[in-house]
Amino acid sequence: MMTDKPLDIFGADSGQEYKHCMLCPRKCGADRSKSHGYCGESDRIRIARAALHMWEEPCISGIHGSGAVFFTGCNMGCVFCQNKDISRGRIGKEITVERLTEIFYELREQGAGNINLVSADIYIPSVRMAIEGAKRKGFDLPFILNTSGYINVESLKSLEGLIDIYLPDMKYIRTSDALRYSNADDYPEICKKSIEEMVRQQPECVFKETKDGKMLKKGVVVRHLLMPGMLIQAKLIVKYLHERYEDRILISLMNQYIPNGELKDYPMIDRPVSENEYRSLVRYAQGIGVTEGYIQDKTSADEAFIPEFDLSGVDSK
Repeated sequence: MMTDKPLDIFGADSGQEYKHCMLCPRKCGADRSKSHGYCGESDRIRIARAALHMWEEPCISGIHGSGAVFFTGCNMGCVFCQNKDISRGRIGKEITVERLTEIFYELREQGAGNINLVSADIYIPSVRMAIEGAKRKGFDLPFILNTSGYINVESLKSLEGLIDIYLPDMKYIRTSDALRYSNADDYPEICKKSIEEMVRQQPECVFKETKDGKMLKKGVVVRHLLMPGMLIQAKLIVKYLHERYEDRILISLMNQYIPNGELKDYPMIDRPVSENEYRSLVRYAQGIGVTEGYIQDKTSADEAFIPEFDLSGVDSK
């Protein structure tokens, strides 16, 4: 049964952090107990899917899959979003903090090698409680924060000791593109600071040999999705990450951009990425000495790799 406000199953109240919401860089100040924030969500957790996910980096998905929990809502609003059904709140069901903790255990029973919290940024107080509740009961899988990178350092600090693997995007390094496509001209600076905090908490990548192969247990993996016409920006991002962190992080160069059918006003990005663009990015990364990370082949740019947001795993068994 839903409660009036988010409650920890052990009694602590997370509601105050939603009353005048400053959880993300938008700092919209909404009282999410009564209305919705910039993210489009209230103080109730909503998720669209909780299931094994096979298409993350190999050190995260392994053989049996990552235990992915897809949260509804988003503070970015990227015009090119490929998960727009959930990021814009069209699909999702309310659950309690207690139910979220139960889902962690159900995913472990299904064989998940980790718990992958996808776009959980806007629910951090509630997610924090769910993780703490699981850890008090001895839950032993690594927790991943899978994020756009547009997240406050203060929010990240509140998760210290709870998140084992940070999986942020670095979408932009140019403010003009961040403003045009995500209405977030502060994204580059916010993202740089957030990654710095992530690396402070998890300063090196730690792997463990398991039945799923060589799996990441702690560390930071920074993703960049190559966009059409933005090869120079992509190279600037790789250069920044490599010079700043060298081999302390993994860099994942993604080749799975698909136009979402809503880009008539943005013709530059209303096409797939060419093979030459992506090859040029990979060659550049190799040429400056990047040795730790992942690349994708062209078959990754396929809608078949976008999960079906059908509320799988949301309800109790």
